[in-house]
Amino acid sequence: MDRLVSPITSSSCSSSISPGVFGSLRSAAKSGFPASVRPHIFCVGSRTWFSGRFIKRYRSISAPKESRKHIRGRSRVRASSSESQIPPLQLESPTGQFLSEILVSYPHLLYAAVDEQLEQLQTELNADKQKQPTNPATDIVLYKRISEVRAKERGRALEEILYTLVVQKFMDAEISLIPCLSLTADVAGHVDQWPAQDEELERIHSPEALEMIQNHLALILGNRVADRDSVADMSKLRVGQVYAASIMYGYFLKRVDQRFQLDKTTQSLPSAVEEVGPTPLEVNAGGFGFGIRPTMLRAYVMGLDPETLQRCATVRSKEALGLVERQTAALFGKSTAAISSREEMIMVSFAGLRRLILEAVAFGAFLWDVEAYVDSRFRLAPNF
Repeated sequence: MDRLVSPITSSSCSSSISPGVFGSLRSAAKSGFPASVRPHIFCVGSRTWFSGRFIKRYRSISAPKESRKHIRGRSRVRASSSESQIPPLQLESPTGQFLSEILVSYPHLLYAAVDEQLEQLQTELNADKQKQPTNPATDIVLYKRISEVRAKERGRALEEILYTLVVQKFMDAEISLIPCLSLTADVAGHVDQWPAQDEELERIHSPEALEMIQNHLALILGNRVADRDSVADMSKLRVGQVYAASIMYGYFLKRVDQRFQLDKTTQSLPSAVEEVGPTPLEVNAGGFGFGIRPTMLRAYVMGLDPETLQRCATVRSKEALGLVERQTAALFGKSTAAISSREEMIMVSFAGLRRLILEAVAFGAFLWDVEAYVDSRFRLAPNF
């Protein structure tokens, strides 16, 4: 295979990506950024536990015999798999660890367990609001500090609730999440030792959204969009930026695609959008950004008023934005560029980079779906 110097390290690509993976991601989400996952085992305690109310409420929910047999067999496969195959994000809160065990052992009960955990969080929040310091003159500082700590714990639990729901969506699509890159490198230093599941990752999107994703790939990979063999030395920081930006793009794309599909169903699309027909994808060999073809969804997005476009390009909740940061950090590690004068380089094929981008876009699309579900049951913190 050919070994190349990655174009991701060049200014032509970095100019289209936010300058930092974590520090600038939050500000980019506020200002707008439209621009396989089957966990084999989670690193949690060996004890499976349920609340008495959960068992009493859902004891009648069970899978058919064939499904139970399949679940038991699948659980054995996960338990015997190497630790390098687990999803990159390790869950820390009691809620997250509880749901991870449900996801592994009783995946058909995950949403029931999530509903119970959200109800419990809401009960705790209501109780905290009713509490008042006994001596306001001396206890107000301590009371505020305790409230801040408990709010942070709730936020972490909500992030991990979102994560388990996203992971289940990947499981349902029979897609494996890419593990931490430091666990996948071989002796030669190649990090993309994961299965190619491009077709599965593309299948979860609508045809119109998939056209936009192909444009996104062409913008990043340029004339290497169809290159399956070449390997390049790439900046780990830059690849992490591409991954984080692609999650944000997938989130934005899912949001506008839902609006588009609704207008399409009700036959209320603008005439200028309906006139846009399918065109073949052609990538100009001269550089990046060429070969971006007009599509119906792209024309629809360009026709949105600035306020609507801004709203669609903004992550709605702080918990969802925090999860984007944690997922990227778990996969690539925390950035050390601020304390080191030398960027860490990784060897990855363009096929592997394409797989990373497609997973990130899918993660963002799934995140939009599960965020709406959770927010309908527990008010998430708005990302203003």
